[in-house]
Amino acid sequence: MTRHRRPRIAILYPGDYETRQAARADNNRFAQVFQALSELGVDAEPAVYHPAFWQEVRDQVLQVDSVLVWVNPIQDGHDRTILDAMLGDVAATGVFVSAHPDIIQKMGTKEVLYRTRHLGWGSDTHLYQTMGKLQQALPIRLATGEARVLKQCRGHSGLGVWKVQWINPAASHGGDPGGRALPELDALVRARHAQRGSLETEMSLAAFFKQCEPYLVGSGKLIDQAYQLRLPEGMIRCYLVQDQVAGFGHQAINALYPAPPGAPSSEAPQPGPRLYYPPTVPEFRMLKRKLEREWLPAFQQELDIETTHLPILWDADFLLGPKEATGEDTYVLCEINVSSVAPFPESTVPVMAQAALAQVQSRRHRC
Repeated sequence: MTRHRRPRIAILYPGDYETRQAARADNNRFAQVFQALSELGVDAEPAVYHPAFWQEVRDQVLQVDSVLVWVNPIQDGHDRTILDAMLGDVAATGVFVSAHPDIIQKMGTKEVLYRTRHLGWGSDTHLYQTMGKLQQALPIRLATGEARVLKQCRGHSGLGVWKVQWINPAASHGGDPGGRALPELDALVRARHAQRGSLETEMSLAAFFKQCEPYLVGSGKLIDQAYQLRLPEGMIRCYLVQDQVAGFGHQAINALYPAPPGAPSSEAPQPGPRLYYPPTVPEFRMLKRKLEREWLPAFQQELDIETTHLPILWDADFLLGPKEATGEDTYVLCEINVSSVAPFPESTVPVMAQAALAQVQSRRHRC
């Protein structure tokens, strides 16, 4: 690698071939990132990707120092199987890839909620790998009368995320070892998909299990978390550049937000806009300190991820948990996003650009 050549970074995002041919640094949603990289002396270029022409994209990104990737786990009906294999091969040649497919597998699936449940951000969380385990364990948890949230292992935009609650716990004649009545297959549950536009519906528990079948095909898994009663107070999204919180998003009305008391479930409001804030905003100072100083180091140790291997941009979503006896808020991790974090606060842009350049410079120095 020539040390005095200007660093060259590709930004990879999905599109068709027409979009690829017309792509410039200023005609896409990453224009601010391209500009920030240019101001640092980086030659940044778009790399529009689609599985139909993956070889062409591979040939392009093999020529750069680094490739920053924004592609969802499921994008326009395609998964990332071809892309991840390509990115793994590209990374093996020495090109820095963020996020690397191996890192996505470690931290970008819902299974991370189960693996890190013992950390300070954890909650009552369970893992189901088969339909048999789901059918055996979920009724016991629904028997409390409290709602559960089930999440498929990989997805985005609320796909495969369900809130479920037994409607009439007193109606069952079954029982668990603790003496509680258990819902049977014909018991009615309230279920709501977190995908935008979905409404709460009533269905039998058997029908709900049927809804979950696709999530457990092959190596599929389901994560089961306790529903957080303070969800109506909003969701806080922490945007991180590697191990540094670089901004926040706050969404007051989010997926699974309940209807007003006494109103029918159909009146539950749909998700509202996310408001963005810099990392210095006072309201989230405590969360920032806990995440950077306590939870993230423990998270990296648990998953064996060095700081330099953390994604250039990722986010962690938190709901408010039960208050401490002192009145202090607690926080519950409900998701980590790695594959395609966008949009993002303006405050993250210069930090991202600096981190991407630092990776290139570090690799050049090692050469």
